[in-house]
Amino acid sequence: MARIHLFEFEDQKWFPVFLRNYITDFLQFLSNKTGMYKPVVPLLVDILKANNTTTIIDLASGGGGGLIWLNNELKKEIPNLKIILTDYYPNIPAFEYTKKQADNFEYISHSVDARNVPSDLNGLRTQFLSLHHFKPNDAKQILQNAVDSKSPIAIFEVQERSFASIVAMIFSPISVLLTTPFIRPFKIGRIIFTYLIPIVPLFVLWDGIVSSLRTYSVEEMNDLVKDLHNTESYNWQINRVKSGPGVVLYLIVTEKK
Repeated sequence: MARIHLFEFEDQKWFPVFLRNYITDFLQFLSNKTGMYKPVVPLLVDILKANNTTTIIDLASGGGGGLIWLNNELKKEIPNLKIILTDYYPNIPAFEYTKKQADNFEYISHSVDARNVPSDLNGLRTQFLSLHHFKPNDAKQILQNAVDSKSPIAIFEVQERSFASIVAMIFSPISVLLTTPFIRPFKIGRIIFTYLIPIVPLFVLWDGIVSSLRTYSVEEMNDLVKDLHNTESYNWQINRVKSGPGVVLYLIVTEKK
């Protein structure tokens, strides 16, 4: 199945901020409750230790992804860990909620472009469930900017371009309906636009299916890296690993030691 870069509602500048936040809040809740990133914890620990850094610069954070759960796991090995949340469209209420869950979270309140990260943000760059939002040229810019800045970067996707993944997305509105009352911070608008005017489940359904169709395969990730410049002193790991009933695809670029 060829990669299809259809539009996602949450990517559109005209899309109402409060609806975008409801979508990213749902994704954050699901990520934290399912522990879907459990298989990549050892990878992250190894990268942080190998690069002598205790800071994660999370790009395209959305609502914070599964970082609350991940933070608890990573701190077992990296007790002085610091995680900085950033996004092109920062979800400030979600960032503030995440920060309240642990004192080692920080966030940038202004827009941060993953293709051109400010030079003062130093540490391991991460992306969780966001690379598929970027077209190939933009994805290459993200990777090239990391290489040019001599910053390690680790990218993870928890869906793939497959029939099984698309079928799972078809059932996502049910997950929205079941989980919405438990998502924090509580918003009456979230209740209204999920149950009374049920457009949030429809947006999640569309964006979920499109996310699967947009996801880069292992082979396509290899192609992205092959087109980078000045990578002679860099290593990369590109693979997929089982996570419960699904998979995690990952792309890691680090400087050779």
